[in-house]
Amino acid sequence: MQDSFRTIPARKGAAAQVKAGQSVTVRNTYGAQVVDTWAFSTEDLTEFMSMEHTRARLLKLIPAVGDVLLTNRRRPILTLEDDTSGGVHDMLIAACDRYRYEQLGHVGHHDNCTDNLHNALASLGLTPPEVPSPLNLFMNVPVSADGTLGFAAPVSKPGGAVTLRAEMDCVIVFSACPQDKIPVNGIDCTPRDAHFSIA
Repeated sequence: MQDSFRTIPARKGAAAQVKAGQSVTVRNTYGAQVVDTWAFSTEDLTEFMSMEHTRARLLKLIPAVGDVLLTNRRRPILTLEDDTSGGVHDMLIAACDRYRYEQLGHVGHHDNCTDNLHNALASLGLTPPEVPSPLNLFMNVPVSADGTLGFAAPVSKPGGAVTLRAEMDCVIVFSACPQDKIPVNGIDCTPRDAHFSIA
């Protein structure tokens, strides 16, 4: 891994400050790892990337190169600049949390993306005002003709990457999703490291 890339540890999160005009590249290093992604305005954390508002603007379920992702105040925060991952991502599913794993039968603590968001922001001395629905990079949620949803392994190959350009100063947060009960992180359900860089 090149020195310019920082690690998003398997099952954990990472956060960084990004200036308007900078680009963030998220690499699916091993191919099968979902990366929950959030962005908050540096100026005011109560303004954040919103999947609901973005879907209303794009009128689609999967963002593509050139698409602008909006905040809950309908302002551009990130633009999808490049995608070598196969182009399958999710804008529907909420971040996993302790309650999700309880529903899946897990007893006791389980790493989860909601906690990872809080912990990653805490490392910067910040607290999220809420847990917005994330942009789930590399997550494959097929939609059937009857409108039902499914969970499938990512289509991304090792090294596939997405580049996002910041449209405002923001804090970007990633979680290498720890889901190991259903095959969103590959058919073997094994969470792995991912990596990101800022340029």
